[in-house]
Amino acid sequence: MKVFNTLSRQKEVFLPQGEVVTMYVCGVTTYDDCHIGHAMSYVIFDVVRRYLEFKGYRLKCVQNFTDVDDKIIKRAGEMGISSRELADKYIDHYFRDMDALNIKRADVYPRVTEEIPTIIEIIQGLIDKGCAYEAGGDVYFRVKKFQGYGKLSHRKLAEMSSTVDADTENKESPLDFALWKRAKAGEPFWPSPWGEGRPGWHIECSAMVLKYLSGSIDIHGGGQDLIFPHHENEIAQSESYSGHVPYARYWLHNGLLQLDEEKMSKSVGNLISVQEVLSRFSADALRLSILSSHYRSPLNYGDETLESSEKGAARLRQSACAKSGEKGKADILLPLVKERFIKAMDDDFNTARATAVLFDLAREINRASDMGASVVEAQETLKELSGVLGLSLEERDVTVAQEAAPFIELLISVRNELRHSQQWQTADEVRDRLSELGIILEDTATGTTWKCHR
Repeated sequence: MKVFNTLSRQKEVFLPQGEVVTMYVCGVTTYDDCHIGHAMSYVIFDVVRRYLEFKGYRLKCVQNFTDVDDKIIKRAGEMGISSRELADKYIDHYFRDMDALNIKRADVYPRVTEEIPTIIEIIQGLIDKGCAYEAGGDVYFRVKKFQGYGKLSHRKLAEMSSTVDADTENKESPLDFALWKRAKAGEPFWPSPWGEGRPGWHIECSAMVLKYLSGSIDIHGGGQDLIFPHHENEIAQSESYSGHVPYARYWLHNGLLQLDEEKMSKSVGNLISVQEVLSRFSADALRLSILSSHYRSPLNYGDETLESSEKGAARLRQSACAKSGEKGKADILLPLVKERFIKAMDDDFNTARATAVLFDLAREINRASDMGASVVEAQETLKELSGVLGLSLEERDVTVAQEAAPFIELLISVRNELRHSQQWQTADEVRDRLSELGIILEDTATGTTWKCHR
Protein backbone atom coordinates (compact mmCIF):
# COMPACT_ATOMS: atom_id res chain seq x y z
CA MET A 1 0.00 0.00 0.00
CA LYS A 2 1.35 3.42 -1.00
CA VAL A 3 0.26 6.93 -0.03
CA PHE A 4 1.33 10.29 -1.40
CA ASN A 5 3.27 12.20 1.24
CA THR A 6 3.17 15.99 0.86
CA LEU A 7 6.45 16.15 2.78
CA SER A 8 8.39 14.14 0.18
CA ARG A 9 6.12 14.90 -2.78
CA GLN A 10 6.03 11.25 -3.77
CA LYS A 11 4.20 8.02 -3.05
CA GLU A 12 5.65 6.06 -0.16
CA VAL A 13 4.99 2.59 1.21
CA PHE A 14 2.72 2.93 4.23
CA LEU A 15 4.56 1.60 7.27
CA PRO A 16 3.02 2.70 10.58
CA GLN A 17 5.35 2.94 13.53
CA GLY A 18 3.31 0.91 16.03
CA GLU A 19 0.45 -1.53 16.48
CA VAL A 20 -2.08 1.33 16.47
CA VAL A 21 -2.12 3.80 13.57
CA THR A 22 -2.31 7.33 14.95
CA MET A 23 -4.21 9.85 12.85
CA TYR A 24 -4.92 13.54 13.37
CA VAL A 25 -7.18 15.62 11.11
CA CYS A 26 -7.62 19.37 11.49
CA GLY A 27 -11.15 20.23 12.57
CA VAL A 28 -13.48 23.18 12.10
CA THR A 29 -13.53 26.66 13.56
CA THR A 30 -16.89 26.75 15.30
CA TYR A 31 -18.53 29.99 14.17
CA ASP A 32 -20.74 28.81 11.29
CA ASP A 33 -22.40 25.74 9.81
CA CYS A 34 -20.35 23.20 7.89
CA HIS A 35 -20.21 23.69 4.13
CA ILE A 36 -19.54 21.18 1.37
CA GLY A 37 -15.83 21.98 1.47
CA HIS A 38 -15.81 20.58 5.00
CA ALA A 39 -17.85 17.61 3.80
CA MET A 40 -15.28 16.90 1.09
CA SER A 41 -12.37 16.82 3.50
CA TYR A 42 -14.06 14.78 6.22
CA VAL A 43 -15.56 12.26 3.78
CA ILE A 44 -12.09 11.71 2.33
CA PHE A 45 -10.41 11.14 5.68
CA ASP A 46 -13.33 8.99 6.81
CA VAL A 47 -12.61 6.74 3.82
CA VAL A 48 -8.89 6.70 4.66
CA ARG A 49 -9.80 5.52 8.16
CA ARG A 50 -12.36 2.97 6.95
CA TYR A 51 -9.95 1.48 4.43
CA LEU A 52 -7.15 1.13 6.97
CA GLU A 53 -9.59 -0.64 9.29
CA PHE A 54 -10.68 -2.84 6.37
CA LYS A 55 -7.00 -3.74 5.93
CA GLY A 56 -6.85 -4.87 9.56
CA TYR A 57 -5.19 -1.86 11.20
CA ARG A 58 -6.31 -0.51 14.55
CA LEU A 59 -6.53 3.28 14.66
CA LYS A 60 -6.70 6.09 17.16
CA CYS A 61 -8.18 9.20 15.55
CA VAL A 62 -8.18 12.73 16.95
CA GLN A 63 -9.83 15.81 15.49
CA ASN A 64 -9.88 19.22 17.13
CA PHE A 65 -12.47 21.96 17.51
CA THR A 66 -11.17 25.52 17.37
CA ASP A 67 -13.60 27.11 19.83
CA VAL A 68 -11.81 30.42 20.46
CA ASP A 69 -10.74 32.55 17.52
CA ASP A 70 -11.12 36.07 16.10
CA LYS A 71 -14.04 34.97 13.90
CA ILE A 72 -15.81 33.29 16.81
CA ILE A 73 -15.39 36.32 19.05
CA LYS A 74 -16.69 38.65 16.34
CA ARG A 75 -19.71 36.49 15.46
CA ALA A 76 -20.62 35.94 19.12
CA GLY A 77 -20.49 39.70 19.71
CA GLU A 78 -22.78 40.31 16.74
CA MET A 79 -25.26 37.77 18.11
CA GLY A 80 -25.04 39.01 21.69
CA ILE A 81 -23.98 35.65 23.11
CA SER A 82 -20.78 34.26 24.59
CA SER A 83 -18.09 32.60 22.48
CA ARG A 84 -18.80 29.40 24.41
CA GLU A 85 -22.50 29.45 23.48
CA LEU A 86 -21.67 30.03 19.83
CA ALA A 87 -19.10 27.23 19.77
CA ASP A 88 -21.46 24.80 21.50
CA LYS A 89 -24.15 25.53 18.91
CA TYR A 90 -21.94 24.88 15.92
CA ILE A 91 -20.25 21.84 17.44
CA ASP A 92 -23.73 20.33 17.78
CA HIS A 93 -24.43 21.25 14.16
CA TYR A 94 -21.14 19.70 13.10
CA PHE A 95 -22.07 16.32 14.60
CA ARG A 96 -25.55 16.57 13.06
CA ASP A 97 -24.07 17.10 9.60
CA MET A 98 -21.26 14.55 9.84
CA ASP A 99 -23.55 11.88 11.27
CA ALA A 100 -25.91 12.51 8.35
CA LEU A 101 -22.98 11.92 5.99
CA ASN A 102 -22.19 8.60 7.71
CA ILE A 103 -18.80 9.85 8.89
CA LYS A 104 -17.38 7.81 11.74
CA ARG A 105 -16.63 9.82 14.84
CA ALA A 106 -13.07 10.36 16.00
CA ASP A 107 -11.93 8.82 19.27
CA VAL A 108 -11.22 12.24 20.78
CA TYR A 109 -12.49 15.74 19.93
CA PRO A 110 -10.40 18.11 22.04
CA ARG A 111 -11.42 21.77 22.27
CA VAL A 112 -8.89 24.58 22.48
CA THR A 113 -10.50 26.10 25.55
CA GLU A 114 -10.11 22.81 27.42
CA GLU A 115 -6.42 22.37 26.55
CA ILE A 116 -5.01 25.70 27.82
CA PRO A 117 -2.70 24.13 30.47
CA THR A 118 -1.03 21.90 27.86
CA ILE A 119 -0.70 24.83 25.44
CA ILE A 120 0.93 27.02 28.11
CA GLU A 121 3.32 24.20 29.02
CA ILE A 122 4.47 23.82 25.41
CA ILE A 123 4.87 27.56 24.89
CA GLN A 124 6.96 27.84 28.04
CA GLY A 125 9.08 24.92 26.87
CA LEU A 126 9.72 26.66 23.55
CA ILE A 127 10.74 29.84 25.38
CA ASP A 128 13.11 27.84 27.59
CA LYS A 129 14.72 26.33 24.48
CA GLY A 130 15.19 29.76 22.91
CA CYS A 131 12.73 28.93 20.13
CA ALA A 132 10.15 31.51 21.24
CA TYR A 133 10.10 34.89 22.96
CA GLU A 134 7.68 37.12 24.85
CA ALA A 135 7.07 40.65 23.63
CA GLY A 136 4.54 42.95 25.27
CA GLY A 137 2.31 40.12 26.47
CA ASP A 138 2.45 38.25 23.16
CA VAL A 139 4.63 35.21 22.56
CA TYR A 140 6.13 34.50 19.12
CA PHE A 141 7.94 31.53 17.61
CA ARG A 142 11.39 32.28 16.14
CA VAL A 143 11.04 30.90 12.62
CA LYS A 144 14.73 31.33 11.78
CA LYS A 145 15.59 29.16 14.78
CA PHE A 146 14.04 26.13 13.07
CA GLN A 147 16.33 25.04 10.24
CA GLY A 148 13.73 22.87 8.52
CA TYR A 149 11.14 25.62 8.11
CA GLY A 150 9.56 25.34 4.66
CA LYS A 151 10.14 21.61 4.20
CA LEU A 152 6.43 20.77 3.97
CA SER A 153 5.39 23.58 1.62
CA HIS A 154 8.74 23.33 -0.20
CA ARG A 155 9.38 27.05 0.16
CA LYS A 156 12.68 28.76 0.84
CA LEU A 157 12.86 31.01 3.88
CA ALA A 158 14.38 33.88 1.91
CA GLU A 159 11.42 33.90 -0.47
CA MET A 160 8.71 33.93 2.18
CA SER A 161 6.69 36.85 3.46
CA SER A 162 4.63 36.90 6.63
CA THR A 163 1.13 35.56 6.09
CA VAL A 164 0.34 34.87 9.72
CA ASP A 165 0.08 38.13 11.66
CA ALA A 166 -0.37 41.62 10.31
CA ASP A 167 1.10 43.16 13.51
CA THR A 168 4.90 43.18 13.24
CA GLU A 169 5.56 45.85 15.85
CA ASN A 170 6.83 43.49 18.55
CA LYS A 171 8.30 40.80 16.32
CA GLU A 172 11.98 40.10 15.85
CA SER A 173 11.18 38.99 12.29
CA PRO A 174 8.07 39.41 10.08
CA LEU A 175 7.99 35.62 9.63
CA ASP A 176 7.62 34.88 13.35
CA PHE A 177 4.13 33.68 14.28
CA ALA A 178 2.03 34.04 17.41
CA LEU A 179 1.88 31.29 20.03
CA TRP A 180 0.06 33.44 22.61
CA LYS A 181 -1.93 36.66 22.12
CA ARG A 182 -2.34 39.21 24.90
CA ALA A 183 -5.92 39.90 25.98
CA LYS A 184 -7.98 42.62 24.35
CA ALA A 185 -10.99 44.32 25.88
CA GLY A 186 -14.15 42.23 25.71
CA GLU A 187 -12.39 39.04 24.58
CA PRO A 188 -12.17 35.73 26.46
CA PHE A 189 -8.81 35.22 28.18
CA TRP A 190 -6.84 32.92 30.44
CA PRO A 191 -4.03 33.63 32.91
CA SER A 192 -0.49 32.75 31.80
CA PRO A 193 3.15 33.50 32.78
CA TRP A 194 3.06 36.29 30.16
CA GLY A 195 -0.19 37.85 31.31
CA GLU A 196 -3.84 37.32 30.42
CA GLY A 197 -4.47 36.20 26.88
CA ARG A 198 -5.40 33.31 24.59
CA PRO A 199 -3.58 30.85 22.31
CA GLY A 200 -2.57 31.55 18.74
CA TRP A 201 -4.09 29.36 16.07
CA HIS A 202 -1.25 26.96 15.24
CA ILE A 203 -0.23 25.91 18.74
CA GLU A 204 -3.54 24.19 19.50
CA CYS A 205 -2.97 21.32 17.06
CA SER A 206 0.55 20.66 18.34
CA ALA A 207 -0.73 20.53 21.92
CA MET A 208 -3.52 18.11 21.06
CA VAL A 209 -1.28 15.80 19.06
CA LEU A 210 1.36 15.72 21.79
CA LYS A 211 -1.24 15.11 24.51
CA TYR A 212 -3.46 12.51 22.85
CA LEU A 213 -1.23 10.83 20.25
CA SER A 214 2.31 11.08 21.71
CA GLY A 215 5.24 12.87 20.11
CA SER A 216 5.19 11.48 16.57
CA ILE A 217 2.12 10.38 14.63
CA ASP A 218 1.52 8.29 11.53
CA ILE A 219 -0.96 10.40 9.55
CA HIS A 220 -1.75 14.11 9.63
CA GLY A 221 -4.59 15.20 7.36
CA GLY A 222 -6.22 18.38 6.14
CA GLY A 223 -6.98 20.49 3.11
CA GLN A 224 -4.29 21.78 0.78
CA ASP A 225 -5.03 25.32 1.98
CA LEU A 226 -3.59 24.36 5.39
CA ILE A 227 -0.15 23.33 4.11
CA PHE A 228 1.18 26.86 4.59
CA PRO A 229 1.30 28.42 7.05
CA HIS A 230 -0.69 26.23 9.44
CA HIS A 231 0.91 22.82 8.97
CA GLU A 232 4.33 24.31 8.31
CA ASN A 233 4.12 26.08 11.67
CA GLU A 234 2.84 22.94 13.38
CA ILE A 235 5.95 21.07 12.30
CA ALA A 236 8.30 23.85 13.43
CA GLN A 237 6.87 24.26 16.92
CA SER A 238 6.23 20.55 17.53
CA GLU A 239 9.65 19.27 16.45
CA SER A 240 11.37 22.14 18.28
CA TYR A 241 9.52 21.32 21.50
CA SER A 242 9.47 17.52 21.54
CA GLY A 243 12.57 16.67 19.54
CA HIS A 244 10.55 13.95 17.78
CA VAL A 245 11.37 13.99 14.06
CA PRO A 246 9.29 13.63 12.03
CA TYR A 247 6.30 15.16 13.80
CA ALA A 248 4.11 13.25 11.34
CA ARG A 249 5.30 10.43 9.06
CA TYR A 250 2.70 10.91 6.31
CA TRP A 251 1.08 14.24 5.42
CA LEU A 252 -2.14 13.78 3.41
CA HIS A 253 -3.86 16.80 1.89
CA ASN A 254 -7.11 16.80 -0.03
CA GLY A 255 -7.74 19.07 -3.01
CA LEU A 256 -10.08 22.02 -2.75
CA LEU A 257 -13.73 22.18 -3.73
CA GLN A 258 -14.56 24.60 -6.50
CA LEU A 259 -17.74 26.33 -7.61
CA ASP A 260 -17.63 27.48 -11.22
CA GLU A 261 -13.87 26.80 -11.14
CA GLU A 262 -13.37 29.08 -8.13
CA LYS A 263 -12.21 27.77 -4.77
CA MET A 264 -14.91 27.86 -2.13
CA SER A 265 -14.25 30.78 0.17
CA LYS A 266 -16.13 32.70 2.84
CA SER A 267 -14.54 35.89 1.55
CA VAL A 268 -16.32 35.63 -1.81
CA GLY A 269 -19.54 34.23 -0.34
CA ASN A 270 -19.77 31.10 -2.46
CA LEU A 271 -20.42 28.63 0.34
CA ILE A 272 -23.13 25.96 0.25
CA SER A 273 -24.01 24.32 3.56
CA VAL A 274 -24.13 20.57 4.09
CA GLN A 275 -27.75 20.90 5.21
CA GLU A 276 -28.68 22.65 1.96
CA VAL A 277 -27.16 19.84 -0.11
CA LEU A 278 -28.73 17.08 1.98
CA SER A 279 -32.16 18.71 1.63
CA ARG A 280 -31.95 17.92 -2.08
CA PHE A 281 -29.67 14.92 -2.41
CA SER A 282 -28.87 11.77 -0.45
CA ALA A 283 -25.73 11.37 1.63
CA ASP A 284 -24.63 8.54 -0.67
CA ALA A 285 -24.94 10.87 -3.68
CA LEU A 286 -22.76 13.51 -2.03
CA ARG A 287 -20.17 10.91 -1.01
CA LEU A 288 -20.09 9.42 -4.52
CA SER A 289 -19.68 12.89 -5.98
CA ILE A 290 -16.67 13.50 -3.74
CA LEU A 291 -15.15 10.06 -4.26
CA SER A 292 -15.51 10.13 -8.04
CA SER A 293 -12.26 12.12 -8.22
CA HIS A 294 -8.88 11.43 -6.67
CA TYR A 295 -8.72 13.06 -3.25
CA ARG A 296 -5.71 15.24 -4.14
CA SER A 297 -7.46 16.72 -7.18
CA PRO A 298 -9.77 19.75 -7.10
CA LEU A 299 -13.44 18.85 -7.26
CA ASN A 300 -15.96 20.96 -9.15
CA TYR A 301 -19.34 21.16 -7.46
CA GLY A 302 -22.57 21.42 -9.41
CA ASP A 303 -26.12 20.14 -9.51
CA GLU A 304 -25.45 18.08 -12.63
CA THR A 305 -22.67 16.22 -10.87
CA LEU A 306 -24.84 15.47 -7.86
CA GLU A 307 -27.80 14.44 -10.00
CA SER A 308 -25.53 11.97 -11.79
CA SER A 309 -24.21 10.70 -8.47
CA GLU A 310 -27.78 10.30 -7.18
CA LYS A 311 -28.53 8.05 -10.13
CA GLY A 312 -25.36 6.10 -9.41
CA ALA A 313 -26.35 5.66 -5.76
CA ALA A 314 -29.75 4.41 -6.88
CA ARG A 315 -28.13 1.83 -9.18
CA LEU A 316 -26.02 0.52 -6.32
CA ARG A 317 -29.02 0.38 -3.99
CA GLN A 318 -31.09 -1.43 -6.59
CA SER A 319 -28.38 -4.04 -7.08
CA ALA A 320 -27.93 -4.49 -3.35
CA CYS A 321 -31.58 -5.49 -2.98
CA ALA A 322 -32.18 -7.15 -6.35
CA LYS A 323 -34.16 -10.39 -6.41
CA SER A 324 -31.96 -13.41 -5.81
CA GLY A 325 -32.90 -16.47 -7.86
CA GLU A 326 -32.50 -20.20 -7.33
CA LYS A 327 -30.75 -21.27 -10.56
CA GLY A 328 -27.38 -21.73 -8.97
CA LYS A 329 -24.85 -19.18 -7.72
CA ALA A 330 -24.08 -16.26 -10.01
CA ASP A 331 -20.95 -16.69 -12.09
CA ILE A 332 -19.18 -13.61 -10.67
CA LEU A 333 -15.51 -13.84 -9.72
CA LEU A 334 -15.79 -12.15 -6.33
CA PRO A 335 -12.12 -12.68 -5.34
CA LEU A 336 -11.14 -10.81 -8.51
CA VAL A 337 -13.60 -8.04 -7.66
CA LYS A 338 -12.04 -7.60 -4.23
CA GLU A 339 -8.56 -7.74 -5.71
CA ARG A 340 -9.37 -4.91 -8.13
CA PHE A 341 -10.91 -2.84 -5.33
CA ILE A 342 -7.92 -3.32 -3.04
CA LYS A 343 -5.46 -2.58 -5.84
CA ALA A 344 -7.21 0.73 -6.48
CA MET A 345 -7.32 1.74 -2.83
CA ASP A 346 -3.75 0.59 -2.18
CA ASP A 347 -2.66 3.11 -4.81
CA ASP A 348 -2.99 6.25 -2.66
CA PHE A 349 -6.69 5.69 -1.92
CA ASN A 350 -7.82 5.89 -5.55
CA THR A 351 -11.56 6.02 -4.86
CA ALA A 352 -12.38 6.88 -8.48
CA ARG A 353 -11.15 3.46 -9.59
CA ALA A 354 -12.64 1.79 -6.52
CA THR A 355 -16.14 3.14 -7.23
CA ALA A 356 -15.81 1.93 -10.82
CA VAL A 357 -15.30 -1.58 -9.41
CA LEU A 358 -18.57 -1.22 -7.43
CA PHE A 359 -20.54 -0.24 -10.51
CA ASP A 360 -19.07 -3.13 -12.50
CA LEU A 361 -20.12 -5.50 -9.74
CA ALA A 362 -23.60 -3.96 -9.57
CA ARG A 363 -24.04 -4.51 -13.30
CA GLU A 364 -23.01 -8.16 -12.96
CA ILE A 365 -25.47 -8.62 -10.08
CA ASN A 366 -28.33 -7.19 -12.16
CA ARG A 367 -27.55 -9.48 -15.09
CA ALA A 368 -27.33 -12.55 -12.88
CA SER A 369 -30.55 -11.58 -11.07
CA ASP A 370 -32.40 -11.19 -14.37
CA MET A 371 -31.25 -14.71 -15.29
CA GLY A 372 -32.59 -16.11 -12.01
CA ALA A 373 -29.22 -16.86 -10.43
CA SER A 374 -28.46 -16.52 -6.73
CA VAL A 375 -26.74 -13.19 -6.09
CA VAL A 376 -26.71 -13.19 -2.30
CA GLU A 377 -22.94 -13.62 -1.97
CA ALA A 378 -22.27 -10.98 -4.61
CA GLN A 379 -24.64 -8.58 -2.87
CA GLU A 380 -22.82 -9.11 0.42
CA THR A 381 -19.55 -8.24 -1.32
CA LEU A 382 -21.14 -5.13 -2.83
CA LYS A 383 -22.36 -4.02 0.60
CA GLU A 384 -19.01 -4.73 2.22
CA LEU A 385 -16.97 -2.77 -0.31
CA SER A 386 -19.53 0.03 -0.41
CA GLY A 387 -19.23 0.24 3.37
CA VAL A 388 -15.48 0.77 3.04
CA LEU A 389 -16.36 3.94 1.11
CA GLY A 390 -18.95 4.87 3.72
CA LEU A 391 -21.94 4.28 1.44
CA SER A 392 -25.00 3.11 3.35
CA LEU A 393 -27.03 1.99 0.30
CA GLU A 394 -30.17 2.79 2.30
CA GLU A 395 -33.35 3.55 0.45
CA ARG A 396 -34.40 7.17 0.45
CA ASP A 397 -37.48 8.28 2.35
CA VAL A 398 -40.05 8.37 -0.43
CA THR A 399 -43.84 8.21 -0.12
CA VAL A 400 -45.88 6.97 -3.05
CA ALA A 401 -49.57 7.84 -3.11
CA GLN A 402 -51.97 5.05 -3.97
CA GLU A 403 -53.07 7.05 -7.01
CA ALA A 404 -49.54 6.62 -8.49
CA ALA A 405 -49.89 2.84 -8.74
CA PRO A 406 -51.46 2.86 -12.24
CA PHE A 407 -48.61 4.96 -13.59
CA ILE A 408 -46.05 2.61 -12.07
CA GLU A 409 -47.81 -0.34 -13.66
CA LEU A 410 -47.78 1.50 -16.99
CA LEU A 411 -44.00 2.07 -16.75
CA ILE A 412 -43.50 -1.60 -15.90
CA SER A 413 -45.49 -2.54 -18.99
CA VAL A 414 -43.36 -0.21 -21.12
CA ARG A 415 -40.19 -1.69 -19.62
CA ASN A 416 -41.39 -5.24 -20.37
CA GLU A 417 -41.97 -4.27 -24.03
CA LEU A 418 -38.47 -2.77 -24.17
CA ARG A 419 -36.97 -5.96 -22.76
CA HIS A 420 -38.98 -8.08 -25.19
CA SER A 421 -37.51 -6.06 -28.07
CA GLN A 422 -34.03 -6.39 -26.49
CA GLN A 423 -33.67 -2.68 -25.81
CA TRP A 424 -31.89 -3.51 -22.60
CA GLN A 425 -30.26 -0.15 -21.94
CA THR A 426 -33.52 1.79 -22.13
CA ALA A 427 -35.28 -0.84 -20.02
CA ASP A 428 -32.57 -0.54 -17.38
CA GLU A 429 -32.96 3.24 -17.40
CA VAL A 430 -36.67 2.86 -16.59
CA ARG A 431 -35.85 0.51 -13.73
CA ASP A 432 -33.09 2.78 -12.39
CA ARG A 433 -35.25 5.90 -12.56
CA LEU A 434 -37.98 4.17 -10.59
CA SER A 435 -35.37 3.02 -8.09
CA GLU A 436 -34.33 6.66 -7.55
CA LEU A 437 -37.94 7.35 -6.55
CA GLY A 438 -37.94 4.48 -4.09
CA ILE A 439 -39.75 2.01 -6.34
CA ILE A 440 -37.98 -1.36 -6.47
CA LEU A 441 -38.86 -3.73 -9.31
CA GLU A 442 -38.59 -7.48 -8.90
CA ASP A 443 -38.66 -9.74 -11.97
CA THR A 444 -40.19 -13.09 -11.09
CA ALA A 445 -41.26 -16.16 -13.02
CA THR A 446 -44.85 -14.89 -13.01
CA GLY A 447 -44.02 -11.31 -14.01
CA THR A 448 -42.62 -8.08 -12.63
CA THR A 449 -43.74 -6.83 -9.23
CA TRP A 450 -42.89 -3.61 -7.41
CA LYS A 451 -42.65 -2.33 -3.88
CA CYS A 452 -42.02 0.99 -2.24
CA HIS A 453 -39.13 1.28 0.21
CA ARG A 454 -39.58 4.00 2.83
